[in-house]
Formats: sequence, structure tokens, C-alpha cells
Amino acid sequence: MALHFLIDERLTAGPGDEVTLTGAEAHHAATVRRVRVGEEVTLGDGRGAWLTGRVASVAPREVVVAVEQRRDAAAPSPRVVLVQALAKGDRDELAVQAATELGIDEIVPWQASRSVSRWDAVKAAKGRTRWATIAREAAKQAHRAWLPEIADVATTKVLAQRAAASRILVLEPTAADALSAIDLDSADESDVVLVVGPEGGIAPDELDLLAAAGARLVRLGDTVLRTSTAGPAALAVVSTRLGRW
Repeated sequence: MALHFLIDERLTAGPGDEVTLTGAEAHHAATVRRVRVGEEVTLGDGRGAWLTGRVASVAPREVVVAVEQRRDAAAPSPRVVLVQALAKGDRDELAVQAATELGIDEIVPWQASRSVSRWDAVKAAKGRTRWATIAREAAKQAHRAWLPEIADVATTKVLAQRAAASRILVLEPTAADALSAIDLDSADESDVVLVVGPEGGIAPDELDLLAAAGARLVRLGDTVLRTSTAGPAALAVVSTRLGRW
């Protein structure tokens, strides 16, 4: 499979044009991946554009690619969203990485009442940037045409407000319904939102608030998964039910 590189600007180039990699991406291509003139590579902008071309020239800070083909991938519909509770250590970041590789379309950091990690205004800005960087690298590794959106940190009340326009599925080990048994119509364009709690689980009052807003509680099998693995596992089930896999 050809090496893939991401361009931060929107790609408008087509066959016969040249695209120049600069900065960190050029360094990665030339020094780390050691691309060679004539080698086939792919380029994307994270917004659906997908170019195939061959390396025309290589320098430490500039790699030029001659474009041979272009396709534009449609944005996924319905979108699948992961609401990931903030967790201690790097467990929430592991969830971001894995979910991005598996095709998540949006990730919402959630300040749950039982989250050990707490984001104030400064930490929220840094945390969102960190999650965006992790998602970008994971999407690049997975050769994704669309990068997932990283939303602002949300409260439980904000999540409840989203229920009116989305299909919210809250992962709760004690729920009566299995996620695999939920009927998901791919023709319904409303978002499918997966809510994952922190290490200590979702507090009863939060479950009540989300359920009252229209969210549905579902479980993944008979075991209790870590917060870092529950979201990606649920995403795999949902992707299958929606026909994305």
C-alpha cells in the first residue's frame, strides 16, 4: 500500500497538478519515510479529497508530488459520535486513537461527575489540541479520507440537549438491552452517539438525566470493559449494524 500524507489546507489539485509537502509532513516524508522520486503516494486533506500521485522531487523541507488521480469521498452518513468521559492516565487518549482508526466521525470529551481527570479552561484547550493531534495521526495511519471532529468538552446537560436530534446509546453494563440487538436504520441520517463513562462508571443521576432526555441504555456482553476499550468495541458493533463494515 502506498504511503499516505495529510495536507492541512483544503486540496483543490487534480490530475496534472503538483502538490508540495512542507514543514513537518515534508520532513516525515523525506527523512522518516525516505520517499524516493517516482514512488507512488497518496495525499488527503481530511475533508474527503484523496489524491494519488508520484513523487517528483525530494528535499529535507519540501517534497513535490505530481498528481495522477483524484477522488472525493462523501462525508459519512449517518455519523457515529463517541462521547468519551475524561479518564486518568492515557486511557481516554487510547480510546481516541482506537476509535479514530475504526472510523469514528466525531469525538466529544465529557466531564462526567466521576471523572478523575478534571479540565479547567486551560486544560480543556490543551486537551482538545492533544486529542486532535492523536486523531490526526491515527487517521493518517488508517488512510482515512475524513478526519474526525474533536468537539469542546461537554457537560452531562449538554449531552442531554443533544438527544433531541441524535440517537444516543449509553454504554451501561447493567442495561437490559444488548447493543448488538438494537435496530439501527442506516437511512436515518441523525447521528448515532455512543456515550462511554469514566473508570468508576456513569453516576445514577447522570444515567437518569440522559434516559429522561431520550437516550437508550445498552450493554456490551456480560463483562465490564475499560473506558479505553468500550467505545472502540461499541463502534465496531455499530459500524456493522449500519453496514459501514
